[in-house]
Amino acid sequence: MPEPAATRRVHRAGSDVGSGTGSGAGSDVGSDVGSDVGSDGGSGAGSDVWEIRWFPSIDSTNRYLLDEARAGAPDGVVAVTDHQHAGRGRLGRTWEAAPGSALLVSVLLRPVLAPERLGLLTMAAGIALADALRTVAGIDARLKWPNDLVVGDRKLAGLLAEADLGAGEVRAVVVGAGCNLAVDAFPAELADVATSVAGESGGPGGPGGSGGSGGAGDRDALLDAFLGALDGRLAALDAVPAAYRERSATLGRRVRVELGATGALVGTAVDLTGTGALVVRDDDGVEHTVSVGDVVHLRPA
Repeated sequence: MPEPAATRRVHRAGSDVGSGTGSGAGSDVGSDVGSDVGSDGGSGAGSDVWEIRWFPSIDSTNRYLLDEARAGAPDGVVAVTDHQHAGRGRLGRTWEAAPGSALLVSVLLRPVLAPERLGLLTMAAGIALADALRTVAGIDARLKWPNDLVVGDRKLAGLLAEADLGAGEVRAVVVGAGCNLAVDAFPAELADVATSVAGESGGPGGPGGSGGSGGAGDRDALLDAFLGALDGRLAALDAVPAAYRERSATLGRRVRVELGATGALVGTAVDLTGTGALVVRDDDGVEHTVSVGDVVHLRPA
């Protein structure tokens, strides 16, 4: 198991409570995983601290936290890295970014949540990252179902949630996010389909006009804003579908949903269910509820 180069702890209210070098794992992070879901519809789990573990390089922050979860790590552990050499995306795809050019982060959660509601966690993380981008960089990112953030139709960030399930119960969920910060976060040939915080913030400066191009200061500001916003969204999961609808880049669009071996569905995205599934009305007026699939935004006919 790799050891982080540095660890810092942040109160879930948003204030630093200490930092240091070395792993620092498990020193003072509590967890109340067994709590019940509250009346506000929150996830019902969480420590009062984010323990942020930083790695110069790692194969995959999601893989690391899944292993940590199985070894007993508490809710609230966060892994962030300058470079992933085996980053993962949906459907077995890889996530690649030049070292230091992106926010690459995963968060370990131990929610008290029915398996059918797990999609709300990815949605909450997407909204939180959009909140953070607006706060830190003034960027109005929209949510492309199921797990991308886009500006126009260019991808700015992606999310991947992976769960540790057993006996029909959710033991742990790791939500990973990768957000392009610098203009060199992706190959030049992807410029028509990808974008970055630096590119969208109006010049060479990174978030907040700091003059960087996706450096550590930019990343840390966005990370802290993301974690702060995620707290709020996790505390009110029942409100997540409505908030997602407001930020959606997919609803109202004509789409093609790739369904793997069963083919594809073409129609108009018309709604989201309370658990985050996409409702698509086909050309015959029949509505289909899609829980898993890859969405392509189509140009108007």
